[in-house]
Amino acid sequence: MDESNQQLLARAILRLLRPLVRILLRNGVAFGTFSDLAKKVYTDVAFEDFTLEGKKQTVSRVSILTGLTRKEVKRLHELPEPGSLSEEKRYNRAIRVISGWLNDTRFCSADGVPLPLALEDEEPSFSTLVRAYSGDVPVQAMLTELTTSKSVEQRDGIIYLIRHAYIPSDDPVEKIHILGTDVEELIATIDHNLTHQRDELRFQRKVSNDNISATSLKAFRQLSTKEAQMFLEHLDSWLTEHELDPKNEHEQTPVRVCMGVYYYEDQPEEQ
Repeated sequence: MDESNQQLLARAILRLLRPLVRILLRNGVAFGTFSDLAKKVYTDVAFEDFTLEGKKQTVSRVSILTGLTRKEVKRLHELPEPGSLSEEKRYNRAIRVISGWLNDTRFCSADGVPLPLALEDEEPSFSTLVRAYSGDVPVQAMLTELTTSKSVEQRDGIIYLIRHAYIPSDDPVEKIHILGTDVEELIATIDHNLTHQRDELRFQRKVSNDNISATSLKAFRQLSTKEAQMFLEHLDSWLTEHELDPKNEHEQTPVRVCMGVYYYEDQPEEQ
């Protein structure tokens, strides 16, 4: 990489790190902890993604690539990942339950309107929905999660889907989990586009305008939220129709795909 690219990358890293460091400081993560995590990622990526063709990656080569000592590389490579997968499981399965409610004809009308569901006394029921789409997550636990996140509400013993998306409640653990998954996917897409030819690029676009009046922001927030939600629901329906049948052993290996939309403005949030 020539010097101009190095400088461009350095500026990009500084911009990338600012919002991340705000989150870290807000949650009491000191620089030493962040430094250790960064070293761990450097080591793991060097082992996994920078092997020479036909050769097994070595501690010595990773040490050269990363600038870390051989002793530190070995120690970091043997460290387990921090935390657990419980938050990821809860997040993904809540999304799948709502998707099933919107797309499975057992739980929605012909035009995709989610049906009101009894908990379990009659079909279609919320219990049947959860067992079909949440794996081993208990029905009551999923109901509590969706109620807390204001995705569903109960009236007279009937459960209604009132929000066609899973937006976590004020649980900081789950929101921090989303930081890891969603930002990783965006940066991975940018990385792919930096290293592939035009005909192999993945879709990565945004609209922006730096000459919008403050009085228009509320209207744009509402418009963008409505249009983005409709777009994502359309894609979600298409993906559901094209899922592999787990009962068919001869089908292809599953591939994970996603499309994300985000909103940003560079002025302080309204109090």
